Amino acid sequence: QVQLVESGGGLVQDGGSLRLSCVASGIFFGINVMGWYRQAPGKERELVATKTSGGVTNYADSVKGRFTISRDNVKNTVFLQMNSLKPEDTAVYYCRLTNSVVNSWGQGTLVTVSS
Repeated sequence: QVQLVESGGGLVQDGGSLRLSCVASGIFFGINVMGWYRQAPGKERELVATKTSGGVTNYADSVKGRFTISRDNVKNTVFLQMNSLKPEDTAVYYCRLTNSVVNSWGQGTLVTVSS
């Protein structure tokens, strides 16, 4: 069983920055994808950014140029550096890990951007 624990959320002003972290524990093998999703109040959960264990990244158009995903494969950790934050980025951010047999989610961390 894979467990994911996020950290780094909080309250920040419009234009500010935050860095989210997510550590995966448990056993998983082979190619995998770690990433970040978010869910704003009253909206569906949406992809923010993902990065494969091989280094391929994918970003939502709304965060391109502002957010950067990175990962440390040795420490099974994924990061999300969020710059130039906007009020519309306010959401609960979830970490996710998937491979051929695993689909695990973290508990979420709240990011609030005040105007």
